[in-house]
Amino acid sequence: MGGEIEQLQEILKKDPSNFQTRRELSVLLADSGFNEEALANLQYLTKYFPDDAEIFYNIGIIYEKMRNFGEAEKAYKKAVSISPQADFFYNLGEVFVNQENWDEGIEAFNEVLKTDLNDGNCYFNLGICYYHKEELKQAENCFQKAIELNPQDLYAEFYLGNIYQEEGLTNFAEECYKKVLEISPDYSWAYFNLASIAYQNGNIDETKSNLLLTIEYNDQDIEAYKLLAKISIKDGDVENLLSILHTRLDKEQNGDLFYILSQVYKYLGMAQEYAQALDNALKNSLTLTYDHTIVKNEFDRIKSGFDTDLEPPQEIEEYEEENQGNYEEEEEEFDEDEYDEEILDDDESEDESDNKQG
Repeated sequence: MGGEIEQLQEILKKDPSNFQTRRELSVLLADSGFNEEALANLQYLTKYFPDDAEIFYNIGIIYEKMRNFGEAEKAYKKAVSISPQADFFYNLGEVFVNQENWDEGIEAFNEVLKTDLNDGNCYFNLGICYYHKEELKQAENCFQKAIELNPQDLYAEFYLGNIYQEEGLTNFAEECYKKVLEISPDYSWAYFNLASIAYQNGNIDETKSNLLLTIEYNDQDIEAYKLLAKISIKDGDVENLLSILHTRLDKEQNGDLFYILSQVYKYLGMAQEYAQALDNALKNSLTLTYDHTIVKNEFDRIKSGFDTDLEPPQEIEEYEEENQGNYEEEEEEFDEDEYDEEILDDDESEDESDNKQG
């Protein structure tokens, strides 16, 4: 690839007006990750070919790769204004999804369906737009259509499971999550949602097994540790939890995990280890979502010698979750969840655990 780029660059040095060579070079540069150089060549071409939709389409692709969605939108809109092709509308729709502009995303994807009613990806993205607009029936129909066109679409299956779970149709939700795992056995969020359903149904053994699988396939899923800790401390089964926490913390320090560890040590009556874990939780404050004041008060009490006779915590408070994730690609990054937490007293109440939405 590098040799081809150099050859084309040499040709352009001798003849800057060789537009075909410049087009070829821009494509090779973009494919090789040289986005700025590719963009410069394409923008040069727009001066001579202001009505060439493909040039603006490729400019949009590069801006999208650079995650400059505002400029990508402008380029794709220019392309569709010149030539309203399905591919141009599809990419424009994806930009709207990234901008969380659901209404315009729906308009763009519907333009695609005017010429291609069998585009499964288009139905999936329409489902995403309707889902975030909380128009769940339309979203459900789109995800079902996406699955009909592509039975291996695990993301459509997963979102369909989310909808059923939100509507209380847990049997249907479980079926969807199990289909997801048939397609992709390492999809950790499906295990977590199955654990959530099992927990709501009072099936603790199934909850634990699915949480352990969640952690096995994604050891950075802090919420899985939180729910596992809640159950394990309540049941008095903490030895395995202690090993899991140490294994994870050996890889990377995390405030929430240190706090969970502190509660395990408190349960075991190990005051020195309890204090050290609380101290580490406070030192990792950026990843500590528990109430910092509560953690600090616990630490001050144990350091002052006030809590010499440790009373085991009844359990760790469950969290109200609202996980809003946006699908982009398979390696999709999901937004960081926000939680309100506090430690329950002995007469604490039990809340339900929400599902994860990918």
